Amino acid sequence: MPEDELKGLPPVSGRRNLRDEVIETLRGAVISGGMRPGVVYSAPTLAERFGVSATPVREAMLDLVKEGLMETVRNKGFRVTEPTEHELDNFTELRALIEVPTVRRIAESGVGADALRRLRELATGIERAAAANDLIGHVTVDMEFHLALLDLAGNEHLVEVVRSLRARSRIYGLKALAERGQLISSSREHSELVDLIEARDADGAEDLMRRHIGHVRGIWAAG
Repeated sequence: MPEDELKGLPPVSGRRNLRDEVIETLRGAVISGGMRPGVVYSAPTLAERFGVSATPVREAMLDLVKEGLMETVRNKGFRVTEPTEHELDNFTELRALIEVPTVRRIAESGVGADALRRLRELATGIERAAAANDLIGHVTVDMEFHLALLDLAGNEHLVEVVRSLRARSRIYGLKALAERGQLISSSREHSELVDLIEARDADGAEDLMRRHIGHVRGIWAAG
């Protein structure tokens, strides 16, 4: 495995559940394109990079296999799976069918002060990660924001479906977007969405959510 393939992976802090922290970092690296299809990654090598034992890394990678993000390579390690363009189109279509009307319904119903405060904190975290060019952190907080937003609809099964769709999508153009200085402006859409929801502007929230999902497919997911 080329050494530069691991440069973007940060050591884990160990401040919370180690396995959860490892899988969150690995998932973020796969979704952001930091870990690339075709490269075989070994648990011991990744564990050394993280500064932990191989066991939680191997367990996390097996979880990613179950999620469809990785596949095992006999006697070698794990390889990132690569969705086809057709699959990416399908994932995006499903996300739009689910998330756009759900966000509209949430805006129409209204959101409490505590939930709005939490969404704003996450939106700020996304922008902070974008400013720091922390792609893994950006993807991780972005996922948390969208799932927290959808959770306000009160349908846990809907949240899990979207979690799977978002994880199986890839954002290979994220690094190029950051290098062009466009990631920060794109990240601000999250704060704008919270503003629209707070104002109970259902039409505006619906339109922004549709455009936001389109950005992911049209710009970020471009290989």
